[in-house]
Order: sequence, then structure tokens, then C-alpha cells
Amino acid sequence: MSARPDTGPDFIEALARGLDVIRSFRPLRPVMPLSEVAAVTGLARPTARRILLTLVELGYARQDEAGFALTPKVLELGVAYVRSMGLWDVARPHMERLGARTNESCSIAQLDGSDIVYVARVAVPKIVTLSVQIGTRFPALPTSLGKVQLAALPPAELEAVLAQPSRSGLTPRWQPDAAERDAVLREVRARGWALTDEQLAPGIRSVAAPLRDGDGRVVAALNVNCHAAETSLERMVDHHLPLLLQAAGDISADFARLGSVPHVDVRPGVA
Repeated sequence: MSARPDTGPDFIEALARGLDVIRSFRPLRPVMPLSEVAAVTGLARPTARRILLTLVELGYARQDEAGFALTPKVLELGVAYVRSMGLWDVARPHMERLGARTNESCSIAQLDGSDIVYVARVAVPKIVTLSVQIGTRFPALPTSLGKVQLAALPPAELEAVLAQPSRSGLTPRWQPDAAERDAVLREVRARGWALTDEQLAPGIRSVAAPLRDGDGRVVAALNVNCHAAETSLERMVDHHLPLLLQAAGDISADFARLGSVPHVDVRPGVA
């Protein structure tokens, strides 16, 4: 195999060839003789042989009479990547796509007592009445992000959470009594998403959906928010909501996959 074009002076060809060998194993050819590995990768047989024997010595491949095959240790390479990512790094591509498709800002928040705290945000440059950034907190109940998370709590836990004083410093416009609050949360629970219309502050309109882990627990919420003077409720429900639900489902699936990755210590010399 000749040197690859468009590579810099620091490019390590031997490492690239090793990765080519690992990628050559596919579902239809999990075990291959040396000749086939060389043919698939375009490597000379002596080069392919040295790479395969190195992988065997490191525990990433095995050799038997049928040829060479990868071992489960190869999974460590993927696990290292997944473990290096934060939970919100996993969500960010979905949020960026959602923001582009709605032309609105979107955020993820988690419950903290009776407040929500923003933990991820993709903002679209627009004039808004409230400034939001990572770490911003608002009372949970008058927000769509808060409603979908509060609706998932058992009754006793809900009362305990809402009994805690807010630390946001903001007095919301909507302050329902217990009966109105429970009716709203029942509706949110039944339909699986929440809509707020200037309940937190004038001009703020948003729709939110829950984010779940692999066990189905609500761990956070994702919303799309807009200015009430620019975006109608019909637009929120008819256009933004389906896109939001799709993004929330995709993020939840990624959360579940991240949580299902077994813990593997990839430090050298650690079994």
C-alpha cells in the first residue's frame, strides 16, 4: 500500500494501517486468514501479518486454525470514546439539529428542588425577555421544562419538591392553587409533553418533552422556546412539537445506550 495522499508530516502510517486491519473485520467475515486481511486492506502480506500478530499480543485479536478474529477487548476503544463524553455532549448534535429545524432556541434542564437548572442550551440569536445560560434557574412549575419533570414524580415526592423554596429570585406570573396545579400536571402526564404560554414571564412561550434513561425514568427535559409575539401556539404545536418529540426520543435513546455501556478500565496494565 502506498502512502496516503493529503496527510501531514506527523501522520503515523503504521497506526493508520493497524486501524485499517481492525476495520476489515465485518459481520460477514468475523474470521479471516492472513491472505484475506491483506487483500481487503491492500496491505502486503508481511505488513498485515505483523499488524495482526501485534493485535494478538495486545489482546485485541486471536489466532486459530481458521485464521484471525477480533476479541471483545476491541470494545474498549469505543468505550474510551463514550466514557470521555459528557451526557450533554451526546445531546448537543440533536439540539443543534432541532434549533436549525425550528429556528428557535432549545434547552435541557433538570430539577433541583422546586427549580429547574439549565444544563445545556443551543441558542438562536433573537430578542428574548429573559436571559438564559447554563446554570440559570427558574421556578419549575411555570415552565414547560419543569412541568414534564414534575408530572413524572409520585404524589408524595411532588409535594415534598414543591414545598422547597425557590432559589431563582424570580416571581412567576402563574401561581396556581393545588387543584389547578394538579389538573395541569395530570394533563401533562396524559399527553407526555407540556406547553407554557407566558406563565413564567411576559413574552415567553415554550413546549417541552421529557428525556428518559434506559429504565424509562425521566432524568431531564428538552424544550423549544420562542417569543410569543413571533410564534403562535398553533405553530408551536403543529410544527415545533413533532420535531421536539423526535429529538427527545433520539436523545433518550442515546442516554440509554450511554448508560448501558459496561464499565471498562482502559488504563494500561489494568485487567
